[in-house]
Amino acid sequence: MDVAAIRAALEERRAELVEEIEALTARPLDPMPAVSFGKRVGDGTTEAVDRLNTIGAALSLAPMRDDVERALVKLDEETYGTCDSCGRAIPPERLEARPWSVLCVACASLRS
Repeated sequence: MDVAAIRAALEERRAELVEEIEALTARPLDPMPAVSFGKRVGDGTTEAVDRLNTIGAALSLAPMRDDVERALVKLDEETYGTCDSCGRAIPPERLEARPWSVLCVACASLRS
């Protein structure tokens, strides 16, 4: 296991996720008026739906960012590759596909 390469990949992914989350949650420089849902589909309704979708995207990226952070801690603790839940080894194929995996497949399926 090349710890330096894994660390570099995790740090790169963390930077990407932080950038994506910041972009999704950034407040516009020109504040927009309050948006409300109306009886007709119009600009206000469309804008409100877009905002909800953007917030949902940011919320879905946050757990992945947390897993990346945890995987970096596990590298420091020398427990990388061990499932946080059951303590078994995470298969190398899973770690190769998702280096930020902190749970084995069985435990990850229970998480959802």
